[in-house]
Amino acid sequence: PKAPKAKKGPKHKVIHPYSRKAGQMVRETHKQERKDKIKGGKAIRLNIIGEKLLWFQSNLDPNKIEYSKQEACEIIEKYLHRFDSELEQIELTNSIKDRQGRQHEAREAILKHSIERERILYEENGIEIPDIINTKHLKVFREWDGNLKKLPNVKMKKLSIKDSVANQKRSKDERGVGSQNEVDQEHVSEH
Repeated sequence: PKAPKAKKGPKHKVIHPYSRKAGQMVRETHKQERKDKIKGGKAIRLNIIGEKLLWFQSNLDPNKIEYSKQEACEIIEKYLHRFDSELEQIELTNSIKDRQGRQHEAREAILKHSIERERILYEENGIEIPDIINTKHLKVFREWDGNLKKLPNVKMKKLSIKDSVANQKRSKDERGVGSQNEVDQEHVSEH
């Protein structure tokens, strides 16, 4: 018996650039690129949300069972000022004389931009934070271990500066109404 002849030439068949097969392959690669791009965007967004939630988790009082809207707004203010020490450090290094240019300028620009964006978000629409106002949701949030796959279990709530202002007005109104009732009662008792 004769040995089979070895095929000469390329291992796989060359495809004509204008063929239907070439079009299918191009569409398939574009589809895969789009999927990868979407997956990468979701991963980045989830990481940002995860970092925010971890910050809130580490800055909650472990003894508190429930937070009011006012207290939640105070924590948000603290969150908005989380980069202040780093910005001060950058300002300090840039204030040293005999330096050419500005060090850490890109980092400073990123921090200032993110602070400004979050501040606008907080003042207008509201910033999304874990729901620490509801006791049940707060308990679930405290038990969250930082795993991004369990992120949907953590309930989120949007709070804006308007919530803080509304609570302050309500408490002032309640105090004002209480003092007005006392004045009315004194006036009635005199007559």
